[in-house]
Amino acid sequence: MGNIVWLASYPKSGNTWLRAFLANLIANRAAPLNPDELRDYDDAEAAAGRYTELAGRPNTDLTAAELAALRLDVHALIAQRARGTQLVKTHNFCGSFEGHPLINWRVTAGAIYVVRNPLDVAVSMTHHFGLTVDEAIERLGDDRVASINDALFVSQFIGSWSTHVKSWADAAGRLGGNIIVLRYEDLLDKPAKHFAKAAKLIGLGQDRARIERAIRHTTFQTLSTLEQKHGFVEAVDEKTRFFFKGRANQWRDLLTRGQVARVIDAHREQMARFRYVPAGY
Repeated sequence: MGNIVWLASYPKSGNTWLRAFLANLIANRAAPLNPDELRDYDDAEAAAGRYTELAGRPNTDLTAAELAALRLDVHALIAQRARGTQLVKTHNFCGSFEGHPLINWRVTAGAIYVVRNPLDVAVSMTHHFGLTVDEAIERLGDDRVASINDALFVSQFIGSWSTHVKSWADAAGRLGGNIIVLRYEDLLDKPAKHFAKAAKLIGLGQDRARIERAIRHTTFQTLSTLEQKHGFVEAVDEKTRFFFKGRANQWRDLLTRGQVARVIDAHREQMARFRYVPAGY
């Protein structure tokens, strides 16, 4: 049994919201953490420094295959240098790239995966990445999608929404209770019930008042207000807010019926698995 707990999701599905909740839960402060304080409570497996360290040359000189080949050693290094349980963010799908596994299960204690309706993910992607709706829909269905490899972060191997969701949900089915899958919409509807599952996984599930305070500290209104006041390093730029609306079913007002049909045609199996297929489709 290892000491890494993965905080995993397809991009724009609630990973940072989960991180904010867990950070505030661990900090247990009377006032909420500022957004830039979140990084004090978790790590990012794609942070470039360790890849450069292990390769002996800049990560930006490495190919995608070379980065994938380093992944298990990077994860082992994170686990070795951590003090106790280490929360680690990843957007990698739960599989392999060119024969190289993207998750080191030998140093893993568990994982929390957040899944979100891809119709709303498409809307969020237009805001965050500056895409059109049609471009976002195309990206959702592209198994070649990976993030860039730059001075801050190495490439993450994301794949399509369906590939990503299936990979982690299937892993949860195979490996049991140490991997939990949380629907973004359930976190919105019944936060006390579903965030408590994440708290329990990291050993902080007994104190109901502490959990409820962490939830209050991480409402979207609170996070948005804190971002306006203090900024957030993870925002794309100073003009683009990271914590935007966070609501469910925004797609109903912003996607055409044809666009909705395209998403469902591409992702019906996994959408049905998580009860995302709307009536009439």
